Amino acid sequence: MIDRPEKVLVELDREAIEAASAAGLDLSHVLTEALRRKLPGLHRAERERAARQWYEENKEAVNWHNQFIAEHGLLSDHFRKF
Repeated sequence: MIDRPEKVLVELDREAIEAASAAGLDLSHVLTEALRRKLPGLHRAERERAARQWYEENKEAVNWHNQFIAEHGLLSDHFRKF
C-alpha cells in the first residue's frame, strides 16, 4: 500500500502550471505517474496486486479470447503476406 502523501516543493514555470490547470490535470498524479515510468520498481507491490485483481475480474474474457485465437487464428491473419 502507498504511504500517506507528503508535501514537497516542486518548482514549475507559470506556463506549465496554467496549461496543466486548463487541461484539468492533477499535478501530483502527473508527477507520480512520471516517476513510475522512470522508476519501474516504484509501488511494484501495489501494481502487481492491481494486475492480479484485474486478471481475476477478467479471466473469463481473457480465456475466451485465447481459446478463440487458438481455434480461429487472429482476425488479421488474412492480411499477412508472410
